[in-house]
Amino acid sequence: MSTDPVPGGAPPSSPTAVQASHEVRAVISRLRRRILAASEAEDLTLGQSTALARVARETETPATAAGVTTSVLAAAEGVRHQSMTTTVAALAARGLVVRAPDPEDGRRLLVTLTPEGRRRVHEGRQARTEWLAARLQEECTEEELRAVIAAMSVLERLTHD
Repeated sequence: MSTDPVPGGAPPSSPTAVQASHEVRAVISRLRRRILAASEAEDLTLGQSTALARVARETETPATAAGVTTSVLAAAEGVRHQSMTTTVAALAARGLVVRAPDPEDGRRLLVTLTPEGRRRVHEGRQARTEWLAARLQEECTEEELRAVIAAMSVLERLTHD
């Protein structure tokens, strides 16, 4: 465990903070994979399912309802632009997204969900919610469920700058 100062001159993290960091990251990573697998469509890869959900999130607001570029999707998912282009093409071939010229810059294509894509995203969200709720109910006591809710409040606080 490192006690070196962090960039910017902040004091070093305590061993407890470092251990908590490792454990939170490991659990969130495993939980994310399990939740995604619970709703993974048999005809879509994990990357395609993730990209489809990202298109939904990125186009939920009126400001972005016209669509999102492949570059934005690639950056948000941490993949190369070429990889996301291939993924979006596969989703378009399945009728889950459409690509249309950006009315403000005809050189760019905007990606949006089709009605079938929206249905699949909704069903996936529902399946993930049901899977996690069932696992929590099966594995946790009421006291543990309250502890999970309290822990989520702490983790949520970390996401606000």
